[in-house]
This record gives sequence, structure tokens and C-alpha cells, in this order.
Amino acid sequence: MNAAPSIDTPSLLRQRAPGLLLAIAIGLLALLLGRWAPLIGGPVIGIVLGILVRNLLSPGVRYTPGIAFTGKKVLQWSIIALGFGLSLDQVAKTGLESLSVTLVTMTVAFLAAWLLGRWLGVHDKLKILIGVGTAICGGSAIAAVTPIIRPDDHDTAFAISTIFLFNLIAVLLFPLLGHLMHMSDLGFGLWAGTAINDTSSVVAAGYSYSHAAGDYATIVKLTRATLIIPVCLVLAFVVAAREKRRHAEAGSAGHFSLASIFPWFILWFLVASAVGTAGLIPVAIQPSIHLLAEFMIIVALTAIGLSADLRKMISSGARPILLGLGVWIAVAVSSLLVQWVIGQL
Repeated sequence: MNAAPSIDTPSLLRQRAPGLLLAIAIGLLALLLGRWAPLIGGPVIGIVLGILVRNLLSPGVRYTPGIAFTGKKVLQWSIIALGFGLSLDQVAKTGLESLSVTLVTMTVAFLAAWLLGRWLGVHDKLKILIGVGTAICGGSAIAAVTPIIRPDDHDTAFAISTIFLFNLIAVLLFPLLGHLMHMSDLGFGLWAGTAINDTSSVVAAGYSYSHAAGDYATIVKLTRATLIIPVCLVLAFVVAAREKRRHAEAGSAGHFSLASIFPWFILWFLVASAVGTAGLIPVAIQPSIHLLAEFMIIVALTAIGLSADLRKMISSGARPILLGLGVWIAVAVSSLLVQWVIGQL
């Protein structure tokens, strides 16, 4: 019997080209607008533009393969590229100093997401997305767990939009509150680094407070971002166990393997971080790699926006936004409380 015909690479490229090029074009515009409006940032603009194009212009089905490819594969590649700029040596000292606060705020975020989400009636995958985004690193964390838990695209878009909404509020509100509370530079840096989600928003809030606060907040945030690795691994094993049990109940346990769900891109992220830490990346090209990683994640998030059905998002109601607000407040308050207890305010 003849094997089923395989789709050749040129055919795949032709199928994916329209959606990929559309996401790149919108992503480029988002990148430029993000430079003009840094408090909002390219990722937020990209996903909003994607949602608008999807729901106002309704791209045809020929764009679907490329949009799906960009929202998944390019998303994973962007995370790997970010690893080149993460120095493991740099974060070691500050990471150990901030670890207690980071672990408490992460625990609070996940507990608040679970309890409040259950009370509000938000389904599990959206709870995980909002909890992970608030606990670790906003859109990047959501991007990292998306290939593992495989949520609907409109859930991913909703979670990212919700997270970045509170990022913008934090950038404007945190420095004012920090001055009102007479926080030290290191205290504010630790608060911003552990309680604001996205790296760009942490940097914006930190340096608007002081240069020292900005430096400290950035390193704390980078340390916090590395925790996406164990979180992804735990989620992968949980999902794997559920899939194995489901297949076993259906009498098809042999059709499932851990390798099929394991987030291999996280291992490549570690390799990229090790390469960056070892100084194997020439200094002259580091800014270009950073820009490429930023652009790739904007394009990937734009594609997620292009996949989002606004009517489904609206049908979700205010509950996910209330969940994001509740988790964000819980994290911000718990960070301050831990610092007060250990005397680091």
C-alpha cells in the first residue's frame, strides 16, 4: 500500500505566506508605534491591531495557515531568541536576594487566580493564562505556556490584553505610590520587579523612579522571568498526566507520549541563555538579536490577535478582567508585605 502523500516544503510556504506576511506587516507597524508610545509597547499594539483587522476586515481562509503557524512556531522562536539576552551570571546574586519575595508573589498569584477564578466562574485555561502572566512575565509567560496547555486563541488574546492593561496602569501608578510611601530605591526596584508583569513596563516604572531603582528592578525581573522554565515543566507534566489518563480511559493509551507535549523550546531557551552567559555572542550584534526577538514576539502576538474572535471575547464578559485585577492587586500587596516583614522597604 502506498504511503500517504506528503506536502512538500514549497507548498507549505505558499500556504503559510499570506498569513505570515500579514502578521509581519502589522507587526512592523506595531513595532514602530511602540517606539512612539513606549508606555503601551509594541506587543500590546500588535495584538490590538491584529484583533481589529480580524474583526473589521475579516481576512479570508487563505490567511489561516500562516496565522496559525506564526502564532505558535514564531512565538516559540521568539522565546528562544530572548534567551540570548538573559545572562545567568548577572541574575545570580540579585536573584538570590529577591527570591523570597518572588516566590511569595508567585504563590499568591497562582492561589488568587485559582480561588478568584473559581469564584468568578472563569474556566481553567484562562485562569492559568492570567495567573502565569501576572505571576511571572506578562505576555512572554503567556506565550511560553500557550503551546503546552493549548488554549483557544481568543483566550490567549484576552489574557494578554488583560495583563497589559494592568501593566500600563502600573507604569503610571507605581512611581507615584512609591514616592507617597517614601520607598527606597532598592525597595521600589524590588516591588516593581516582582509586581509588574512585562519587562518593558518594569523598566519604564523603575527608571522613572530613579536610575538605581531601574537597575535593580530590571535584574529582579530577569530573575523572575527564568522561573517560567520550572512552571512550564510542571504544567507540561500535569497536562501529560491528564492526557495519558484520558487516553487510558478511552483504551488508546499507546497513542500518547510525553515527548509529544514536552516544551522542547524551553531547552533551546536554556541553551541560548548559556551561550549568552558564556560571552559567545559578539557585543556588536547583541542589540540586533534583542531587536529581532522583540519583533518576533510582536509578530507572534499579532498573529494571535488575528486569530481572536472579538465576539467570543465579549461573550466572556467582565469576569476575566476582574480576575486579572484581583490577581494583580494580590501580587502588588503581597510584595509590599513581604518586604515590610524582611525590612527591605
